[in-house]
Amino acid sequence: MNRKTLVLPTVAGLLAPVLVACGGSAGSGGGKAIVVGTTDRFEQTTDAPAPFDPAAAYDVGVWNVLHSGFQTLLRLPRSGTGPVADAAEKCSFGDRNSEQFRCTLRKGLKFTNGHALTAEDVKFSIDRARRINFENGPVSLLSNIDKVETPSELEVVFHLKTPDATFPQKIATPAAAIVDSESYAKDKLDDGFKVVGSGPYAIETEVKDDRVTKITFTRNDDYQGPLKLQNDKVEMRFFDDSASMEKALKAGDIDVMNRALLPEQIDRLRTAADQGVQLHESPGAETSFLAFNTEDSTVKNKAVRQAMAQLVDRQALTRDDYHRTNEPLYSIVPTGVAGHQNSFSNKYGEPSVEKAKAILRAANVTSSVPLVLTYATDHYGEATEKSFKSLQKQLNDSGLFDVKLQGVKWADFRPEAAKGKYAVYGIGWFPDFPDPDNFVDPFVGKDNFLGSPYKNSKIINELIPQSRLSSQRDAAARFFQQAQDIVADDVPVLPLWQGKQYVAARNKITGAEWALNAAAELQPWELGRGV
Repeated sequence: MNRKTLVLPTVAGLLAPVLVACGGSAGSGGGKAIVVGTTDRFEQTTDAPAPFDPAAAYDVGVWNVLHSGFQTLLRLPRSGTGPVADAAEKCSFGDRNSEQFRCTLRKGLKFTNGHALTAEDVKFSIDRARRINFENGPVSLLSNIDKVETPSELEVVFHLKTPDATFPQKIATPAAAIVDSESYAKDKLDDGFKVVGSGPYAIETEVKDDRVTKITFTRNDDYQGPLKLQNDKVEMRFFDDSASMEKALKAGDIDVMNRALLPEQIDRLRTAADQGVQLHESPGAETSFLAFNTEDSTVKNKAVRQAMAQLVDRQALTRDDYHRTNEPLYSIVPTGVAGHQNSFSNKYGEPSVEKAKAILRAANVTSSVPLVLTYATDHYGEATEKSFKSLQKQLNDSGLFDVKLQGVKWADFRPEAAKGKYAVYGIGWFPDFPDPDNFVDPFVGKDNFLGSPYKNSKIINELIPQSRLSSQRDAAARFFQQAQDIVADDVPVLPLWQGKQYVAARNKITGAEWALNAAAELQPWELGRGV
């Protein structure tokens, strides 16, 4: 997922916030709310007029909210990668070629405003997202749908353009969130922060100056689905920086913190048990890359991109800038995901100035290459600037590059990157779903979310389509391995590191070890209070 981090001013001291409620049936919310801290930023801008509209939202922070407020036909389980029924009672492919997918809804589903949820709402939601086709939204996850039919109030049939065994995972994402057809316009985004869904929580947001200052999740008593809520109410509070969030956790003002922890904080929190705090660590699939506009004159020559791949010292980045809280990444598919192989390591070996020089010399590049390396200043955590300065130094110290840095706020960074305004830029990726397809297609597929001009016919026309014929995903690994080797040779993106998942929680909070699933999505329903 572009997934996809936004940083807010602290709630304290803000005057007269606006309350935006989804309305309708919710539980009493008895008991003290569990408070989750974050440095995400949710704001309404010209380029993001509807941050919580599923047709537009494509960021891991926003999806953390949408997963709680909306239902999808399927959703990822507590752990594991195979989706389970949510709004649906059952779903399955109706043919051997994975081109027709059929779902039967649970009976008696309701939105939080009391309206009935039927198959027509499912069709409306999918058709709406495809019709709006928001430029920076998640519509690419739905691009293979040919049409949606509703034989009855409880039946939905998806007809796909081409076979796709990953389709169940795609409709388990908020791209396929079910919205109320009576509350959302069919052909335009809904301005603001409204959430009218049928998920496990009713959502209320407090807003000031077009920014969210607090979100309240209240148990939805009408929810029908597989989730077992361990609490009645969760609050999400926002902080300017990780330091103030850590201070609030240790003081007991918040109960949980997840996004975004600095490397030095992780070091401290590992030994913070005496302050009533525990750190939970688990493997993660978050990845970080350099992305290239392969039509930009400075990096159009493949040899320039290959020379950068030959120079980057990932071990130094993860050791010095991230205190080993993440791991070097040598492929577009991360470790732990089926089909992973270290294609960049296999091709380039250890960092080498001499090998990089030879690559450039063979392409008749004889003078230092000027580059502007762009990064988001307020999206991927406060360690980003430090790591990009290290990248700049690595490249410039070789004498082969003359790199300058450019920091841009996320509200401008994402739309400008998609328009091809940056030659080289840093991008982070949280998977939409934990399958190798979701680390290949979004970056080098036909309708990739980067908007990259790079196109490889073998990947697009052969490897990705062939991989989607395999319902047993391990059998698709050989196609993705070929794709990884092609990317290592062409370098349209340059993988840097793979993150781990961290959640810090007060000792009396239960379920923190389940707070994130395989796609790094927040599962607030798992959080409870011990005795």
